[in-house]
Amino acid sequence: MNKNITKLKPTALWGYFDEILKIPRPSKQEEKIAAYVIEFAKKHKLSYKQDAIGNVLITKPATPGMENRKSVCLQSHLDMVCEKNKEKKFDFEKDAIQAFIDGDWVTADGTTLGADDGIGVATQLAILSSGEIAHGPIECLFTVDEETGLSGAFALAPGFLKSEILLNLDSEDDGQIFIGCAGGRDTVARFHFTKELIPDWNIPFKIVVGGLKGGHSGDDINKGLGNANKILVRILYLAMKKYGIRLHNFNGGNLRNAIAREAEAIVLINQTIKEKFVRLVDDFNATVKKELKTTEPDLIVKTFQVDPPYFVIDQTSQRNLINALYACPHGVIQMSREIPNFVETSTNLASVKTLDDGFLITTSQRSSVASALDDVVYMVESTFRLINADVEHSDGYPGWTPNPDSEILKISEQAYKKLFNENPKVLAVHAGLECGLIGEKYPGMDMISYGPDIKGAHSPDERILIQSVERFWDWTLEILKQIPEK
Repeated sequence: MNKNITKLKPTALWGYFDEILKIPRPSKQEEKIAAYVIEFAKKHKLSYKQDAIGNVLITKPATPGMENRKSVCLQSHLDMVCEKNKEKKFDFEKDAIQAFIDGDWVTADGTTLGADDGIGVATQLAILSSGEIAHGPIECLFTVDEETGLSGAFALAPGFLKSEILLNLDSEDDGQIFIGCAGGRDTVARFHFTKELIPDWNIPFKIVVGGLKGGHSGDDINKGLGNANKILVRILYLAMKKYGIRLHNFNGGNLRNAIAREAEAIVLINQTIKEKFVRLVDDFNATVKKELKTTEPDLIVKTFQVDPPYFVIDQTSQRNLINALYACPHGVIQMSREIPNFVETSTNLASVKTLDDGFLITTSQRSSVASALDDVVYMVESTFRLINADVEHSDGYPGWTPNPDSEILKISEQAYKKLFNENPKVLAVHAGLECGLIGEKYPGMDMISYGPDIKGAHSPDERILIQSVERFWDWTLEILKQIPEK
């Protein structure tokens, strides 16, 4: 299915991307793709090294006449977000991504594509393998575990890199240069429940929320997309108030940095109100579809009878869960007061899982203002403290402070204008980028982030605009030509 991709231009870049698609690379399981990159270095007789956590660095000398240019590090991450449609049979630890051309785009069959950031990796390999591209001394850094914790960038040791300039190839908008990003932290809540026997004369139903687009919890948080967990808890709250349902489980969402696309719960209702319950769900489906008709045209909330489970959750825990999830904030908390149309602070109710004896709730918070990040973290924490849940926070990652006087920024702007006769946009991004951590380890490094058009990242709708890849490639080569002397 991938063979058509290799006919696209630039052929070297798409050829390497095609190879990458065949290699399983979930976060924290990058051994196979790292081994592929190392074998690539050996094949092309390039110097390489790998640190203890798994980051790989390949170096290539300058082409003739460019030896006196400043050294540049091109950087991308090896892992990918592994999300699939519920009905899709696919093992991310074994199977190759089934990519295909769909009009002007490349996408995948029912799974994430992994263009985030496989296209960055492919770009680096195509540059490293070429004997015709003019460039000064370059390093290519391939980091691990960007998607689930930035742990590769966290573990990057001072001195591992030698370059003065860093080109991060992990942004998703053609014609845009990013010079700053939000910092972030995860908040996880756990609390226990007691199992009770199913009450007599009750009928089990499953409520399913599906058809949502999902998306990146940073880039897409302000686009008015639905969150399956928040939608499911709304109907559960109504059904609990009206009909006294009993809850068996609640499972929705998967990844901390993805907006939940699907959620489901099994509930038990008294058989005497079966028709009323079904009508309540149908009416709610019509209501929420009307609310989100512009952004979520395929949203569906449905219910159907299932086999009886062997327990229900005690009523106190049920009430606590539903109330806390309803109260838990999700979405944009504050827009920037300085930058027009820029999200300053947000939070994502990412996943809810029913374990054997409790619930695991994962959320993620982002902000470009450190104090505001603390505020939204404590906002979420206090919601779950009210039901006596155990709450933990990740260490988080720092933001990246914009430098509008950056030399590489001016070079990249000029290169874009030269190639395309228009000015690129210079922005900060609400998503987290490894630049913040790398800049913390290398305070003097001059950095930008850019990339081709990728839509639906972190969801099975992920797709990359073919024309933008060629522009991205040409832009990168022009930037490398224009790197100044030491």
